[in-house]
Amino acid sequence: MSSRAADLEALHAIARDAAAVIARVYATDFAVDYKGPADPVTRADREANDLICARLAAAYPGVPIVAEESDPATFEGFHRAERAFFVDPLDGTLEFVAKNGQFAVMIGLVEAGRAVLGVVLAPATGIAWLGALGEGAWRVGASGERESVRVTQTARAEDATVLVSRSHRGARLSAVLDGLAPREARPHGGAGLKGALVAAGDADVYLQPGRAGKRWDACAIDALVCAAGGRFTDAAGAAIDYTSGALDNAAGLVATNGLLHARVIEAIAAVGA
Repeated sequence: MSSRAADLEALHAIARDAAAVIARVYATDFAVDYKGPADPVTRADREANDLICARLAAAYPGVPIVAEESDPATFEGFHRAERAFFVDPLDGTLEFVAKNGQFAVMIGLVEAGRAVLGVVLAPATGIAWLGALGEGAWRVGASGERESVRVTQTARAEDATVLVSRSHRGARLSAVLDGLAPREARPHGGAGLKGALVAAGDADVYLQPGRAGKRWDACAIDALVCAAGGRFTDAAGAAIDYTSGALDNAAGLVATNGLLHARVIEAIAAVGA
């Protein structure tokens, strides 16, 4: 087993333990706090964050861990490090609060500025999607059954299934969809799950042309989609810059099977800012 594959398995194990914490909270009548408008946080977010960060720090001492529920002081200077983890302990908290099952644990690793490992795990189903750049991508069932996955070969926008946000669909996104005219535009919760579905060939495109969360909403699916043969960029077609020090995905996110990427970027550009 290569070192990258071994690291991927370590991240998968950590994500499974975090998912168990989340599932226990999910089964209760949990309280909901708010960090800002439409930005909920729960005990599940915080406890999963603590578990993941403690486990990563023990296994990879000295590697920065850029995690959503951590104090930013704990990962200051991450952009200058050779390696850095990006962690969304509970991607899709709105969906978690709504109890619709569309939320995930996300752990990604950047090396030399590029996302190279990604794990997305859905606590509601136990399904995980794993990607290692240069080695491949896999779907792992709740019982451990594993299958290799790859993006689709859909080459025409009119034949495509496009995944869009359940809760952040504005006029610009609607205009882009009008330009693309896909076969289906399907709302789905959680950036991580939308990216995983593209990687696994269950959809062709994940599209968010406006602000799309933070780097921890991007890293794991960046690695996963690219490992599965697809492309992942911002909405202008540029690679995500994990070395800039910025945390906002201000320019949006686009994940595709690769064949459709130029067409999607073109449709976004035609709409404008």
